[in-house]
Amino acid sequence: MAQLIGLGSWPAAIMSVMAGLALTGALHEDGLADTADGFFGGRDREEKLAILRDSRHGTYGVLAIVLSVLLRAAALAGIGDAIHAGLALIAAHAASRAALPMAMRGLPPARPDGLGATAGTPRSLAAIAAALIGGAIALAALGPVRGAVALCLTGGIVFAMTEVARRQIGGHTGDVLGAFQQIGEIVILLAAAAR
Repeated sequence: MAQLIGLGSWPAAIMSVMAGLALTGALHEDGLADTADGFFGGRDREEKLAILRDSRHGTYGVLAIVLSVLLRAAALAGIGDAIHAGLALIAAHAASRAALPMAMRGLPPARPDGLGATAGTPRSLAAIAAALIGGAIALAALGPVRGAVALCLTGGIVFAMTEVARRQIGGHTGDVLGAFQQIGEIVILLAAAAR
């Protein structure tokens, strides 16, 4: 919308990212920051889990948020066209969240309490349905070729991140799932912006 009223690509892109932050309450950005602090700042599993539970953000967390916002805004500015950028946002928001039920099925909760554990494990059919719906939205929004590339890259990176989480803390937490969403969103937007 900002670009349609005459703002350049960068201001419009930053405003689009800000609108997403306002709509979601920056929930996933908080998870990304906590995960970066825990995984890079903790010495062992217990310390990493303690850092993940701490609501304060350290250097790694702040850097992760800044890089996330910059990469998303750069991708949107790189797309340039307001309609295509809007479609890329739809694809990124839908598909990055649709990957989470599969990640929850493949990775146990890292601790018996907390958001990750209380959310439970989605049923196979529900996880598959979420992935199919998110994938269909991404393919419709980005087109079959670019959409397929974005989905393959995102699936591979989220799978790799589940293995990192397994090694770091033995499972997932709500924060780790938020980090997965953020990374997936960034990858889809970058794939949409690729020339």
